[in-house]
Amino acid sequence: MKIWHEIRRFPFAIRLLLINQLGVNTGFYLLIPYLAVHLGEDLGMSAAVVGIVLGVRNLSQQGLFLIGGSASDRLGARGVIIAGCALRTVGFGLFALGDGLAVLVAASVLSGLAGALFNPAVRAYLAQAAGDRKAEAFALFNVFATTGALVGPLLGSVLLLVDFRAAALTAAALFALLTVAQALVLPPCTVAPAENSVLGDWREVLGNRVFLAFALAMVGMFTLQNQLYLLLPDGARRATGWDGAAGLVFLVGTVANLALQLRITRALKGRGDRARWICAGLALMGLAFLPPMAVAGPAPPPAGPGAAALHALPVLAGALLLYLGVMIAQPFVMELIPAFGRAELTGTYFGLFYVVSGIAAAVGNTVIGWAMDTGEHTRTPWLPWACALAFGLASAAGVGWLHRLRALPGRTTEETTAATTAATTAGKA
Repeated sequence: MKIWHEIRRFPFAIRLLLINQLGVNTGFYLLIPYLAVHLGEDLGMSAAVVGIVLGVRNLSQQGLFLIGGSASDRLGARGVIIAGCALRTVGFGLFALGDGLAVLVAASVLSGLAGALFNPAVRAYLAQAAGDRKAEAFALFNVFATTGALVGPLLGSVLLLVDFRAAALTAAALFALLTVAQALVLPPCTVAPAENSVLGDWREVLGNRVFLAFALAMVGMFTLQNQLYLLLPDGARRATGWDGAAGLVFLVGTVANLALQLRITRALKGRGDRARWICAGLALMGLAFLPPMAVAGPAPPPAGPGAAALHALPVLAGALLLYLGVMIAQPFVMELIPAFGRAELTGTYFGLFYVVSGIAAAVGNTVIGWAMDTGEHTRTPWLPWACALAFGLASAAGVGWLHRLRALPGRTTEETTAATTAATTAGKA
């Protein structure tokens, strides 16, 4: 109930964007996790062609975040959000209606471009509308995003009992509904007059070396978050011998997120600066891989449900610690990004942040994947877990180093006063 009470304290625009993120993640995870299986098994495509279709989608999104961020600054976040949702409607509709390679590649490009547009735009709008309550707004944003990431695959698995087309059309209909809702009721946001050309804006942001160093330091956060879909589900399946154990990873995270995210952010906001909690969260994300690493290795199949649950505990404990680390760090990361430069370039900063960290995380995921294969072949099953631990601790050390150099932006006097007041109020409540 506290979450709903907190939501009502925010402006209508933020409440709509929270619902939008729930819908975006539900629609995305309803379809994308099952796309590779559809392409390979239903359409009979080779692994190479499946890789091309999926790779085009990722490249379209990661490579164009900067364009989406700049469009948000120049044209207004509202229009870019609406355009992104509309493009994803078309892209997911093509996945449902087409089975030729050209149509599928077009669908991948459109759905990737859609993400490149609305992801930085939504965050820029949220940062502008939340004022000095950015951390709480992004905490709630994380709650809705995590819930959508759980609901989407569950709904998708049900719709796939009909066929893939039903799932794709449902996802497209959901994005169409979001497009119409935002076009009708999302208030316009302020668009400041441009001081430079787009290339001038990019040079300004790219010239911010501290920001680039910070974005690179976030490789741990993005790499380790992705292990919720790779290493941890694989560990849960291996530990229990049950494919459905992977779903428990998301269930643990969603319940923890709903119960704790806002409490954690409000408790930490007035106690120390952002960098301190970002470092702590990143370190905890790395340490989350210690419990699974301690029991990694070949194990006899569990004898029954009770034994299976016992085998799953270290992996689920790791998942819980990982989610807690994300809950500590992520709202303050999102709050910090706009403080690196001019408010007029908030979208551009978010766009470049996701380009840099996305590329770095792709490299990190490659390393984790290599470690999983190598660990299996060399009988060192602890290796991928150790790599994940190293990524988390290295990222925490990177942010800590920037903090010790006093390079990271600090809070303004107004933000500090507001944070202290909020923490005092929360303590009395």
